[in-house]
Amino acid sequence: MRALALDIGDKTIGVAASDLLGITAQGVETIRRTSNKDDLKRLGELVKNFEATTFIIGLPKNMDGTEGTRCELVKKFAEKISAAFPTVNQIFWDERLSTVAAEKNLIAADVSRKKRKKVIDKMAAVYILQGWLDSVRS
Repeated sequence: MRALALDIGDKTIGVAASDLLGITAQGVETIRRTSNKDDLKRLGELVKNFEATTFIIGLPKNMDGTEGTRCELVKKFAEKISAAFPTVNQIFWDERLSTVAAEKNLIAADVSRKKRKKVIDKMAAVYILQGWLDSVRS
């Protein structure tokens, strides 16, 4: 059983995958969004390649825990994902500060601003997935 984490944004979708044992998360790619059809096609390829059984979808809650318009947009796209992949489970995971943590980590690793922009969403997906993996193991 493998899980794929998704950090869904307007322009990109960061993707991370769990290892076969469900212990660690690795960054896979950042999908540049073009259309729902193309986005779902690429997700389908990833589901097949990784034999994924679960999507961990980052839910961008407000700092006070409420759900705003960003959450609504993510949930609407999640409905499309669910319709396209009915056999893949979906779990929403609070992703507050995942992008901030990813950015701090990349800065600490001395990654240039230009390179950070290319991988930030993938790294945020890693944080989302690792948080979930740690929670189900404890």
